[in-house]
Amino acid sequence: MLVEGTIRWQVTEDCPWDLLLALALRDLFSLEQECAPEIPRMQPDLGRMDAVGVDRDALTAQWRGWWAGLVPRATRPFISQVHPPHFEVFDRALELQEITYRGYDRAIEWARIRRFRYLRSVEQREHPLADVYGLVQRRQFELKRQSSSFWLDLYVLPCSEKGAWVVAPETIVVSESLRDDADAFRDWLLPIVIALV
Repeated sequence: MLVEGTIRWQVTEDCPWDLLLALALRDLFSLEQECAPEIPRMQPDLGRMDAVGVDRDALTAQWRGWWAGLVPRATRPFISQVHPPHFEVFDRALELQEITYRGYDRAIEWARIRRFRYLRSVEQREHPLADVYGLVQRRQFELKRQSSSFWLDLYVLPCSEKGAWVVAPETIVVSESLRDDADAFRDWLLPIVIALV
């Protein structure tokens, strides 16, 4: 996780394992219309897997419950709790446990590659969050005062569309394609910084 800020404000950036895994399973089992529909499908496409014998309504509710705990920083596990072979974290979410049994190998391999590519793109930036820091500093200078207190979490994910989506208070999913386009990212972030500072 990248962190930038002061005692008054903080911006973090990450590509969290469990969010990658959750969205991979969502896409594999064609749940994107019911589960986090505001976030486009991931890329490259993972294909589709069969959910025969799984109660789709229960699965949707269980996935949404999992997602609700993953997205906010305060409740997201620091280390993934999704572990083979039994996926005990889903012992009370049997439909979610079943699709995880079926799709884990494909989903985790896809997530590993995506996470590795994210880390490589971060390494290529001279100062990983300098653009964020610069925008906040510039806004403070314009206002001739320190920033208001705020925090903002940015989750950079391999979405098939370029853009950003608010997924919880102070939490935004940013597509890799937007984050990798420095000018477009600064243009997108500027009004948020203006509102927060």
